[in-house]
Amino acid sequence: LPLYLLDVPSIFGTATIYPRELTPDTALPFLYLSLAALDLPEATRWRPDIFHCHDWGAAPLSAALAWHHYYRLQSKQYKTVFTIHNLAHQGLLPLDSLWEWGLADDAGRIDSMEFFSYGNLLKGALLASSAITTVSPTYAREIQTREGGEGLGGVLSALGPKVTGILNGLDVNYWNPAADPLLPARYSREDMAGKTLCRKELFSRAGWEEDDRPLFVLVGRMAEQKGFSLLLPALEEIVKKNWRVFLLGTGEPEVERGLEEASRRWPEAVHAVIGYDEPLAHLAYAGGDFFLMPSRFEPCGLSQLIALRYGTVPVVRSTGGLADTVISFRTEEGNGVVFSDYTPEALLSAMEEAFALFTEQKAEYIALQKKGMGQDFSWDASAPLYKELYVSLLQKGN
Repeated sequence: LPLYLLDVPSIFGTATIYPRELTPDTALPFLYLSLAALDLPEATRWRPDIFHCHDWGAAPLSAALAWHHYYRLQSKQYKTVFTIHNLAHQGLLPLDSLWEWGLADDAGRIDSMEFFSYGNLLKGALLASSAITTVSPTYAREIQTREGGEGLGGVLSALGPKVTGILNGLDVNYWNPAADPLLPARYSREDMAGKTLCRKELFSRAGWEEDDRPLFVLVGRMAEQKGFSLLLPALEEIVKKNWRVFLLGTGEPEVERGLEEASRRWPEAVHAVIGYDEPLAHLAYAGGDFFLMPSRFEPCGLSQLIALRYGTVPVVRSTGGLADTVISFRTEEGNGVVFSDYTPEALLSAMEEAFALFTEQKAEYIALQKKGMGQDFSWDASAPLYKELYVSLLQKGN
């Protein structure tokens, strides 16, 4: 598979890839990348059938085929697929910058890229693409509603027949507890002894004496979207219940400060590591008993899939991809603990269920671990769905 890299030091020579503030200047790398992709067929004498673009950063490609003075002449030559990974990030720019990029006047209409007096890159891609995918079936439905549409629910609802939800796949070769070189001990569904050793090591890293209480872990971005507006208010009650929580990640400063304060105040129950530490992340997935994921919204989520693979039972809020991958243990097909209401009380209730499962129904807990470890969330399950979509687009013709 050929890989082409675009080298324009004056455009791509910045210290960061994604800017803290999107402006016409900081958006230029994304525009250049998109237009270079459209120029690639002429440069290489190879014409693709489909351009597959991901999120607002690649949205200018689809928009250019619809509204750019030059590239719109090529629009009938290609199909485009646009994948939404997180609808909250849309690429908003001053409306007049669209015309500076060579887009036609009609790109600024309300039925085109205009969005509350801004130019919306993602909206343009939605309207211009041949097909739209997002990263889970439930999220595909949620974004077509007023509540979950981030201001574009009506647009997506109107485009409904073009919208498909396909779960992200997990790299099961990399995320494999039986062969993970970053773990102090490896283990499998058939032999879980190594997980016990990983648990012991994780307790040691937190400075705790290991005991038979369940250990709740969370690895990920520390942001309101990930449910920290539930978890932070719940921490005092978690401490009162004599539970333990290990957290690893970086994110919003106020969330980081809240977790650092909780770690100082309750070191016997809360241990938060602020930073990126890949070996420690693997250890947390392997050494935890339950994995917390109380997200406000979750397009797909990979953390719960990793947790399942590592035998760490997920405790999740039923939203987006979490609803598609984690089913309540109270059902026959269950593989985790699930709650619905977005409140600290609902999270605490779910953790109470998890605690009781671990301490009072150990055989059922172990069966749940092994069920999750045996599930297939690899790309082998997801990739054929993309192939099916590509084939259907090509069969439709122009």
